[in-house]
Amino acid sequence: MNTVLSSINNDWFIAVIGIGVVIGVVILSIILKFFSIWIRALFAGAKVTYIELMALWLRKVPVGYVVDNRITAVKAGLDISIDELSTHYLAGGNVEMVILALIAAKKAGIVLSFDRGCAIDLATKGTSKTVLDAVKTSVNPKVIDCPSGTQSRSSIDGVAKDGIVIKARARVTVRTNLERFVGGATEETIIARVGEGIVSTIGSSETYKEVLENPNRISKTVLDKALDSNTAFEILSIDIADVDVGENVGAKLQAEQAEANKLIAQAQAEMRRAAAVALEQEMIARSQEMRAKVIEAEAEVPLAMAEAFRTGNLGIMDYYKMKNIQADTDMRDSISQGSRPMVTSHQKSKNPGK
Repeated sequence: MNTVLSSINNDWFIAVIGIGVVIGVVILSIILKFFSIWIRALFAGAKVTYIELMALWLRKVPVGYVVDNRITAVKAGLDISIDELSTHYLAGGNVEMVILALIAAKKAGIVLSFDRGCAIDLATKGTSKTVLDAVKTSVNPKVIDCPSGTQSRSSIDGVAKDGIVIKARARVTVRTNLERFVGGATEETIIARVGEGIVSTIGSSETYKEVLENPNRISKTVLDKALDSNTAFEILSIDIADVDVGENVGAKLQAEQAEANKLIAQAQAEMRRAAAVALEQEMIARSQEMRAKVIEAEAEVPLAMAEAFRTGNLGIMDYYKMKNIQADTDMRDSISQGSRPMVTSHQKSKNPGK
């Protein structure tokens, strides 16, 4: 019995020793795995614990990448924890770019918190810009051409009240407003607003000469409109780089209007002519109709005379008198119209055959 108990105790002892050896090997491997990173952070003054290192490893976060960025931050005087860096990395952000942006902002005396830097980094994700570019632009203002080089037009065209086109190009100096960078409008909005202001200022000028005499009037008017509101930038200055005179749009429009008026007048005249022709044809038709009625009435005269002969109301002498009167009337008509020359007795004596 004692032999059996002794054998069981020996087995348990061996198992415990085996488990202890395995645990020791695991702990030793973890220590050796993270020792170089731990010792590097220790000597850099950015202490990290093995628990933090294991937590990064279990969350599949690159341990060396996060620790090195924390070392960079601590050396620059930024107190950022491992947990904050790993959280931003898991959110898809660029940890290194955020740290560099924070360092640049601190050196330039710009207040930029870690959370704000992370928000800007995530906002610029997938674009050609970074949070470091935003900080650099805030330190060193950039110049935006208006219109930009990507646009098809080379100038902003406005028409003065006298109808002359003014072609202008402006250069806008801006710097990043980090407080409004997240959710603020981009450079395209600045370009559009400046272009609108230039066109409005030129359009309010009485003549193109006013714009050419004082181009600075455009920049002053545009600056007074607070074009950088709700944008990610702060406008420092607007400079008119070039002003040129274009075509006379007013004269062109007046010529086109005159041509249009001429066509309208021609169309109206054609309508009146067509109406007159139609009325003429209508009157001709009515005249033919009335002539037909007259002929119809004249055709009834012989019938009436025949009826008068039969009834005795008209005698033969009456008929000859009427014919004589009719012949006399025809002669008078021919004399008045000059269709037949009068033949005198002297002419008859000279020409007896006629």
